[in-house]
Amino acid sequence: MKAMQKRFLHVGCGEKSVDQTTKGFMGAGWSEVRYDIDSEVNPDIVGTMTDMSYIDSCSYHALYSSHNIEHLYFHEVPVALKEFKRVLRDDGFAVITCPDIESICGVVAKGQLVEPIYVSPAGPISPIDIIYGFRRAISEGNTYMAHKTAFTKSYLVSSIKDAGFASVVSMSRGHPYYDLWALATVSQAAPEILQSHARDHFPTREGAR
Repeated sequence: MKAMQKRFLHVGCGEKSVDQTTKGFMGAGWSEVRYDIDSEVNPDIVGTMTDMSYIDSCSYHALYSSHNIEHLYFHEVPVALKEFKRVLRDDGFAVITCPDIESICGVVAKGQLVEPIYVSPAGPISPIDIIYGFRRAISEGNTYMAHKTAFTKSYLVSSIKDAGFASVVSMSRGHPYYDLWALATVSQAAPEILQSHARDHFPTREGAR
């Protein structure tokens, strides 16, 4: 008998699919459901992070949210994180990544606000793009790309815990990524379980997934 696949919700998927998530989710045994506010990217479910009422509670084994929560207003973040937790099973977990405002402010403090600091597949990226959203996409009318809040490592972890997640492990990377990663479990998890999940779903500090 074929083993039942576990489902993960790919929140704010944009045009990305499972092969642009984590090495853990790309492995055997996982089935992706794509979720996005923008119907133009053809998600399986259209909806917002602050209202996921189309999704039943406790219905997913995992959730992946990459560079989404910074697009929310400050007061919307707790609402979205509680929605993330609600749709997960008791044995479920969430992988959340977003820009690291603390590390990028270090670059800004050196006077490098608009100078490119790395080149992404979408083009050169400057600190101002990381802080406020990718300027080129916004100028072309994609206002979903605007950033409305920001996170340090400690604030991201505390926000996740305040939303009711029991255990959190996190990491930050500096140049050229300037990002934060957090893995949170719905129920209390032993350190070795958290570290196992982190090995499966966190990038290396050199960037390989």
